[in-house]
Amino acid sequence: MRNAAEPGYLKLYRSGELAERARMASLRLARCELCPRCCLVDRSHGRRGGCRTGARAAVASYGPHFGEEAPLVGMGGSGTIFFSHCNLLCVFCQNHEISHQGEGVAVTDGQLAAMMLSLQKQGCHNINLVTPSHVAPQILAALVPAAERGLAVPLVYNSSGYERVETLRLLEGVVDIYLPDFKFWERESGRRYATASDYPDLAKAAVREMHRQVGDLVIGDDGLARRGLLVRHLVMPGGVGEAGAIMRFLAEEISPETYVNLMDQYRPCWRAGEFPPIDRSLAHEEYLEALRLALQAGLVRIEERDLARLFRYLGAL
Repeated sequence: MRNAAEPGYLKLYRSGELAERARMASLRLARCELCPRCCLVDRSHGRRGGCRTGARAAVASYGPHFGEEAPLVGMGGSGTIFFSHCNLLCVFCQNHEISHQGEGVAVTDGQLAAMMLSLQKQGCHNINLVTPSHVAPQILAALVPAAERGLAVPLVYNSSGYERVETLRLLEGVVDIYLPDFKFWERESGRRYATASDYPDLAKAAVREMHRQVGDLVIGDDGLARRGLLVRHLVMPGGVGEAGAIMRFLAEEISPETYVNLMDQYRPCWRAGEFPPIDRSLAHEEYLEALRLALQAGLVRIEERDLARLFRYLGAL
């Protein structure tokens, strides 16, 4: 595919629209409805809602990351910024020290901008905002000085999929690559594992909106992602049926060209031991069946390392 144009936020910066988006988003902190929890807390004065974040974003760590999907990593890595806290709070979270316990430090907009610029200077191919849903206003505010000082790599919005479409629309033209999880298909799974029975409906709406904004993933001649949607699904013990339903949704209602990463690294973390059947590791056969269902659904762009495992397995039968 041909290389895409410059990151979208630069056009918005030059027109003044980026600063206006940041202003509009900051106003929403006064009665916070940024995420589906709709806490209505005045975060602009330091109060904290369900995400336990006030007026400033908190960052747990930042740096080049080489464990992301191939089109994000390249040779220089994906420039990840891990935000503290989370609006979903899954009982099996593998980063519970960050999401549940709030490990990290509150930063100013200028400091966040400096992190973005540092990652670009280190040779990262993108800025990968991990768990950004509850700090969208702070991200927009930081992008203004970052763009002014030369930030010019794609922006990745790496979220749990638990989003409000109203907030995503503030990000239209700002985010180049949407990287949502699609965790649960069944309302009971959302309720049991994240106290979010509305997760499936909201994740479907969010993925539709993300795809409307950026379309299918565009990969440049150098193998790097420039713009588009990339969906992750962590296959869970006993969850193959949900994985298959999610894959059918993506193929039939989003696009068969949706780039998908089916992940097999589930292990029981945090409080997962209290919630059978996710109190055990994923069986290899469960993962391969989920991959088979993705192909059966008609998806044609599955992370290559996932497909290689399935083809090796089928060849051994």
